[in-house]
Amino acid sequence: MNAATDFMDIAFKLAFIGIVMAQIMSMIRLVIGPSVGDRILALDTMVVNAIGLVVLLGIAQGTQIYFEATLIVAMLGFVSTVAYARFVLRGDIIE
Repeated sequence: MNAATDFMDIAFKLAFIGIVMAQIMSMIRLVIGPSVGDRILALDTMVVNAIGLVVLLGIAQGTQIYFEATLIVAMLGFVSTVAYARFVLRGDIIE
């Protein structure tokens, strides 16, 4: 192994640890959030963290299928966040 490979391994491990810690903190905020707005933001942050984890997994394994999956997760995460926020604000999603 050379220095570049060792550096990339360390970088991937640190990135995984960082995103997993962010995911855990978002889960804590989702559970104990004092308001509904805090819970919505925590859920949206969890979607972003999940996208980051899947992208890192795709880079680490060298496959492109994970990047396509992240696009689907991103679209579903955006739509679900908007729908949930609209439900909280108005009481319905579709008028």
